[in-house]
Amino acid sequence: MTESASPTPAVTRKRKPQVVMDVVATERINEHFQRLTFGGPGFETFQNIDATDKYIKLLMPPDPSLGLTPPFDLDALRAELPKEQLPVRRTYTVRSVDTEAGTLTVDFVLHGDDGVAGPWAARVQVGEQVQFGGPGGKYHPDPDADWHLLAGDEAALPAIAAALEAMSDDAVGVAHIEVATADDEWDLIAPAGVEIIWHHRGGAFTPDTSRLGPAVRNTPWRDGVVQTFIHGEREVMKGLRRYLTDERGVERARLSLSAYWAFGRAEDAFQAEKSTPIGQIYDEKGLQY
Repeated sequence: MTESASPTPAVTRKRKPQVVMDVVATERINEHFQRLTFGGPGFETFQNIDATDKYIKLLMPPDPSLGLTPPFDLDALRAELPKEQLPVRRTYTVRSVDTEAGTLTVDFVLHGDDGVAGPWAARVQVGEQVQFGGPGGKYHPDPDADWHLLAGDEAALPAIAAALEAMSDDAVGVAHIEVATADDEWDLIAPAGVEIIWHHRGGAFTPDTSRLGPAVRNTPWRDGVVQTFIHGEREVMKGLRRYLTDERGVERARLSLSAYWAFGRAEDAFQAEKSTPIGQIYDEKGLQY
């Protein structure tokens, strides 16, 4: 009788440490965007990565009247507070990192008093602290791509801005960006060969007013190898995934496409649905936050 092989130990993914930083600057970009800059001694624990779509998962109290401040001991808080009062996680793209200054900036979309992160970003003051995990991210513009196709709504605008800035000077392509009105447009830095096209819904997002899907489908298709960076509302992304893979034959390796949010869903519900059929962009696990 032979001995049975020992079971292969499970691979444990090393979790990145929680980072606590100070809010060192705030800036209202326009009516619907707030920029925060984080810095201070906590920057030393921030493990930067080489990705233009890098993101962090912020922890923030849903009720400011509770007076909870970082660093949060979640185990202790779970024993003391009901679930609806615990800090919640919200995922945000890092707009930029300045390693010399020891700071990073994050841009927040504001929806008035709706949600947790937007109202927090609008009222937070310099000197307060913020806690987050990460960063994660994979995408970086490929200098060998023949052309680039970028598209997204407000939630993807910071990542698109970072991607455009990281492209080589001779890059060519097009970036479709959907916002509410012309007042929400940003001054973006991009190679001369990359056309930036703004699409205005005329108001808040609804499935009927979104223009991103038709804009991408009507984009003249160029010869050569395309690299895509397309992110936004879940149902819009599902339709574009089918178009790009089934009709245009874009290889999965050249396709950075995911849902950053879902219409009618708070982020907790949106994240929970990712493991269900309604939340999946691909038939198998996709490129999702």
